Amino acid sequence: MSAPAPLWRNRDFTVFWLGQALSVIGGSLSLVALPVLVLDATGSLVQMGLITVVTGATGILTGLFAGHVVDRSDRRRLMIVCDLARAVLLGAVPLVWLTAGPLLWPLYVLTVLVTALKTVFDVAYVTAVPQLVGTGELTAANSRLMGTFALGTLAGPVAAGFITAGPGGEWALGIDGATFLVSAVSLRWVTFGRHAPPADEAPAPAPASPGGRLREVFAVGFRFLWGHVLLRPLTVLLTLLTFVTMGATDLLIYRVREDLRQDAATLGYVLAVSGLGVIAAALAAGRLRRVLGFGPCWLGTVGLIAVAVAGVGLSGSVPVIAVLGAVFMFGITLGGITSMTLRQEVTPDALLGRVTSAFWTVHNAAGPVGAAVLTGLGARYGVPAASVAGGVLCLLILGAGLATPLRSARRPPAAAVSAAVCDARRAADR
Repeated sequence: MSAPAPLWRNRDFTVFWLGQALSVIGGSLSLVALPVLVLDATGSLVQMGLITVVTGATGILTGLFAGHVVDRSDRRRLMIVCDLARAVLLGAVPLVWLTAGPLLWPLYVLTVLVTALKTVFDVAYVTAVPQLVGTGELTAANSRLMGTFALGTLAGPVAAGFITAGPGGEWALGIDGATFLVSAVSLRWVTFGRHAPPADEAPAPAPASPGGRLREVFAVGFRFLWGHVLLRPLTVLLTLLTFVTMGATDLLIYRVREDLRQDAATLGYVLAVSGLGVIAAALAAGRLRRVLGFGPCWLGTVGLIAVAVAGVGLSGSVPVIAVLGAVFMFGITLGGITSMTLRQEVTPDALLGRVTSAFWTVHNAAGPVGAAVLTGLGARYGVPAASVAGGVLCLLILGAGLATPLRSARRPPAAAVSAAVCDARRAADR
């Protein structure tokens, strides 16, 4: 296998990166448009929170088998199919609105289907990056992809605010569908696998017996996570953290739109400013991980998230809330880059889909419950009380993390990696 080209000369990664850029902007349109459509139709924070609950629950259920599908499929073809299906579903929303008028139930059906497709696509997306770049370029590649996400979160919410305030949120969803069509076309020009490990470096999947199918689908990935000295506490702590973060965006949206009586365009600007945090994290991730190490870097993001979540509820100033949103997104993005890179570094390619799927399924499990609890608390006691409660929980998670090996971890321990890989290989062979 030839040495990988530098990132800036890597054609496959560049096409992949640029192709996803427009799709990210489209996703940012839906991030604003979908909850606003629900809120405008019902005026209910609980109904808006229920969409988030449905999203999280669907992601968890899909995650049980998404990794198995990814590890057993042509990843590029699978991603193209997911993109085309989402393009059709989202593109149909404006047509439904024109012919039947605003309806709430199609939004729930749409949420379930699009979330399931997104989960499969995202698992394949994570497994694709190590096949496009060399190991030494993973942090830089993930940072560049996150930087693109940041640009989308800057431009998308502003555009979504104007589109929602003008033609309507249904058109924002339709435009999102068009961006998935662009993503599907771009993937046709990408070749995966140039930097995949040789056959003797990754476990070859063995045919599973019918009785062992369920174990193969989920438990192999989970066993790898549990056998690794860093991935085990990281998974547990992220499960607790997701309890807060999945509902935090709903609290911010409700705080700006209802408590502070701002329009959709202002909300778009607030979320766009939040995107500055993603850009800053993408630019700083590589250096911060080199200087601080994985563990201190990740734990620091938990502290930032705690401050941001509590501050959104306590502040009555739109500019301050926008800045706190940027702090929140900085923490979420930096934590995501560092944890994703760690998994890619230590996981054999043939298991990466199942490990990624198991990781997301487990740590997202608390998300729908947390979103329901936070929005329920916000509806009953007010957003300030719910936000402070969320911030305090984040601080407790940080304290628990300081008592684990994450406290001093600077790089993946080689011995632990080898042991986890051996255990995963034995499990895959059974």
